[in-house]
Amino acid sequence: MEKHQIRYGDKTIEFIVERKHVKNVNLNIKPDMTVMVSASEKVPLDFIYDFVKGKGAWILRNVKTFEGVQPYKQSEREYVSGESFKYLGKQYRLRVKQTDAEEGVKYYRGFVYLYVMDTANHIKKTKLMEEWYCNKAKKVFEELLNKLYPIVQKYGICKPSIDMRVMKARWGSALLDSQTIHLNTELIKAPKHCIEYVILHELIHFKYNDHSDNFYNMLYSLMPDWVKRKKILDEEIVREL
Repeated sequence: MEKHQIRYGDKTIEFIVERKHVKNVNLNIKPDMTVMVSASEKVPLDFIYDFVKGKGAWILRNVKTFEGVQPYKQSEREYVSGESFKYLGKQYRLRVKQTDAEEGVKYYRGFVYLYVMDTANHIKKTKLMEEWYCNKAKKVFEELLNKLYPIVQKYGICKPSIDMRVMKARWGSALLDSQTIHLNTELIKAPKHCIEYVILHELIHFKYNDHSDNFYNMLYSLMPDWVKRKKILDEEIVREL
């Protein structure tokens, strides 16, 4: 991937060019305001520059939209009673409880209970919460993949496996060679219907590995309200990260 920039009026537009096996030149703005352009090796750089310049007004308008929804950096978690944690689109208040029994995390009636032997042990509390989120994410992601896969199976798509990781600028990605979908672990903080959109989006990439008209026609056909689900992710959930 290569970084480039153009002047549009009195503004500078920075963008990244990714060379891929795609038929069209595709432009996408990530939630972190990164402007991505994908094109095949055959497309001259001059053409890409003209293409981006032609989209200049649209790019600046959409980047401005994302400026208002950039994730703020929370102060470092203290893991004390009263802190708020998001899970599947809902906010839960934390209650830290000292225990002499098994340490762990549970959620119940609007609260997340963190049971720990030493309530002052920040490292242990952090580890317990991260493990809880990870375990919940693995279970929910697999559950939703099993729900959605039958919808695309008839299109000749083989069922992929799911891998989780922290990703800065995307919710998911499809790796065709390894038949794997990478999902952002932070997705566990989003409502299930938003997670479904991301999983379906990546499943369709195993049929159309681009963002062509065919890709979006299939997405619209299988999930007519996908734009609303994506908007919740990009404008509401990203605030909490």
